[in-house]
Amino acid sequence: MQIRTVRYDHTDALKLSAEVQLEYAERYGDGDLTPMDPAQFDPPNGLYLVVYDTGRPVASGGWRAQDASDEGYADGDAEIKRMYVVREARGQGLARQVLAALEESARQAGRRRMVLETGTKQPEAIALYASSGYAPAVPKFGIYRFEKESRCFTKPLTGPGLPG
Repeated sequence: MQIRTVRYDHTDALKLSAEVQLEYAERYGDGDLTPMDPAQFDPPNGLYLVVYDTGRPVASGGWRAQDASDEGYADGDAEIKRMYVVREARGQGLARQVLAALEESARQAGRRRMVLETGTKQPEAIALYASSGYAPAVPKFGIYRFEKESRCFTKPLTGPGLPG
């Protein structure tokens, strides 16, 4: 397995993003409608990763900088987007590896908190984030913050016992 930094509009990133959108549609009836611009994931204000297995893209994830807004974000936030592992590559710890790399990148970029939104029909995602030190966020943030199936999570990147 090899983790590579790519642009959010890279062919392989777009392929995996389309696959995760199909999975969202299967689970929720529609894809994620969050507006996203590829430039939002360009360092130092973000990062997008694709994991390859013998040249084939099998996992992805990214973060983009967020600051205080009317959608509930706080200054210094790094928002995780498009975490995804293809079905046949699940259970190998790839999502955990991508998550750790995203956290480290955001920490080095000076972000203070990782934030993410997922939904109740993604119990495996909720389990990953809970087991990785993420806590439920109150109040919620993002465009789905008023949806009852939405679940928001946060994790500090700085503070006692943490680098930075």
